[in-house]
Amino acid sequence: MDEPPKPDAPQPAGVQPAAGAQPPASPPTGTQQPSSKPSKSPAGSKPPAGSKMSRVRNIGIVAHIDAGKTTVSERFLFLSGRIHKIGEVHDGEAQMDWMPQERERGITITAAATSFTWRNFDIHLIDTPGHVDFTIEVERSLRVLDGAVVVFDGVSGVEPQSETVWRQADKFRVPRICFINKMDRAGADFAAAVTEIRERLGARPVPIQLPIGAEDRFTGVVDLVQLRALTFSGDEDEGPVEEDIPAAMADEVAAAREKLIEAAADVDDGIAAAFLEGQPIEEATLKAAIRRATIDCKIVPVLAGAALRNKGVQPLLDAVCDYLPSPLEVPPIVGTVPGTDEPATRPPDDAAPFCALAFKVAMDEGRKAVYLRIYSGVLKTGDEVQNARTRRNEKVARLFSVHANRRERIERAGAGTIVVAMGLKDAGTGDTLASPKAPIILERIDIYEPVIARAIEPKTQAEKEKLDFGLAKMADEDPTFRWNEDAETGQTIIRGMGELHLDIIVDRLRIEYGVEANVGRPQVVHRETLAKPADGEARFERTVEDETLFGQARVHVAPRPRGAGNELKMQLVRPAPTGNVKIVETPPAILDAAMEGAREAMRSGPQGYPIEDISVTITGIEYRPDASTPAGEKAAVGEALRQAWREAGTRLLEPIMKVEITCPEANVGDVLGDLNARRGQIEDVGFRGQQRVITAKVPLRRMFGYSTDLRSATQGRANYSMQFDSYDAWE
Repeated sequence: MDEPPKPDAPQPAGVQPAAGAQPPASPPTGTQQPSSKPSKSPAGSKPPAGSKMSRVRNIGIVAHIDAGKTTVSERFLFLSGRIHKIGEVHDGEAQMDWMPQERERGITITAAATSFTWRNFDIHLIDTPGHVDFTIEVERSLRVLDGAVVVFDGVSGVEPQSETVWRQADKFRVPRICFINKMDRAGADFAAAVTEIRERLGARPVPIQLPIGAEDRFTGVVDLVQLRALTFSGDEDEGPVEEDIPAAMADEVAAAREKLIEAAADVDDGIAAAFLEGQPIEEATLKAAIRRATIDCKIVPVLAGAALRNKGVQPLLDAVCDYLPSPLEVPPIVGTVPGTDEPATRPPDDAAPFCALAFKVAMDEGRKAVYLRIYSGVLKTGDEVQNARTRRNEKVARLFSVHANRRERIERAGAGTIVVAMGLKDAGTGDTLASPKAPIILERIDIYEPVIARAIEPKTQAEKEKLDFGLAKMADEDPTFRWNEDAETGQTIIRGMGELHLDIIVDRLRIEYGVEANVGRPQVVHRETLAKPADGEARFERTVEDETLFGQARVHVAPRPRGAGNELKMQLVRPAPTGNVKIVETPPAILDAAMEGAREAMRSGPQGYPIEDISVTITGIEYRPDASTPAGEKAAVGEALRQAWREAGTRLLEPIMKVEITCPEANVGDVLGDLNARRGQIEDVGFRGQQRVITAKVPLRRMFGYSTDLRSATQGRANYSMQFDSYDAWE
């Protein structure tokens, strides 16, 4: 439902409120030192000089499940004045976890966007899920963000999903800052977490803060840039109190400050010279060097705090403004001109041709809402844009800025902003939208393949139409969710990334679409690969409505190493000309049809599963000018490949999961025994603080119901995480 902007809800940069709407309140200005007086005004220095876009930050908060992402987001919103009451995740009242399924389970399921102002910076924030079943939400968010805050549990350090989101950020070269959260918990270890970031993630973490105390004695941090101590009362209305550095930490602070300056000196010769000569280094100079190194992904600044206790959040917000890039500081987006390989670039400028990426689709009472990251140009209500995938033009009916599930109507949005557009019926995740006068295609978002399936049926036949409608809408919204009707059994099959993923789908069908459904037991989604090399040859000749379709083809197939993917090529062996016989060149249309026939045949092996890690070579095509047709050649190649599949034989591949279990020492034997019974391969048994950490690879089909069995075996003292590793033959 449309809501007018509230007076205390600042609009993102480049966004203009709808006609008749009340303008947002002016953002706070000036410099304020932290004090012990109750205040919601931000601390920090004046914003950098330059255009308004230089004061924009498009950031995401990413982490392993239960590290505290949403708790950090809630504090950001409260301290900035965007909300007036902190909603706690454990109470099911977090603003950013607005779905009933999120509030019931206390986890984030869908990436939620919002915007707020801090120190006169306009910050667009996306709070992402931490559960592996919803990895696509993180992937498509990082694709459009300029920076990220990676939250780590001060006790658990780097966890499996932490590694996943870190690799995703590496793929898109997203600058990051790290926040070691939960420093007030028993077993919290800041130094150990920093070491794990360096060793397990291959990063260069550089602390710009040191915690003062730990566990129940955690009271604040030492700012290594300002060389001042910041202590926190824990009251949500109070900012940090600036004090002298504790004398007992002098040596530790000096050593950490030296490492910070060394990292800054790598990008600033002036700092290097001053350091060697023993001269003082100005705070502004040091901050500028840290900023350059962070934006270049050469270092990762590390901060500490306890978000639930309201400790360390204001300095984290300051670090977002000080060290993460604006849209002007990331490389201009690069794509290609549709229909060609000609590169095209779009600078982050309102005056440039419009260009945006649709990175998320959500359904709003059956209507499609498309989340857009605008890279260049201006988008206004009523504008016509071209979808580069479909080559069709569509008109933007309405535009909104977003706060979780609430939307505020706007009339225009400029470069560097994240908005929601309505009226784009054909747009899907990963589509490029651009000015029809200057079309461009940006790189699409990678989509993960489902690994688990269930049969689903409505409780009454009358609800079958509603079920199909709901499934179609959710498949449009979630690219990792698939569904189809099995041709042999007539069952409707839903596929997803895990048990929780499909549970959420079924729950949403009930709540949002009013469909009560029965679901079967989970089934894993297999793949096939070849057992050995083989050749195949087929001739296709058929008369259809007085037209003769003819084709003849030879193929060679062979298995490839696990994870190598499929390879398709054409190496035609042409006969040598004899006498006066002239060799007729095969037309491109016939060659294209042969390749298309091969691609279609590779989608399904003899056992009905997608076939992968194989090499297919089309070695021969018999072309007859008076008889050969593209349809005949396509059919001949497909039949030749099916013969080759039968000759080579296929092996089933199943999804293998990487599992990490954290448990007390006393339960290690029970956990290992259970994993062995599930045909797991133990990779490591190590320590994390006082807990033992077991990593293993286990077939997905053996992991159904594991959470219940693990709780039972360890009296609820163990927990685990699981993520897809690879497809492989097992046992």
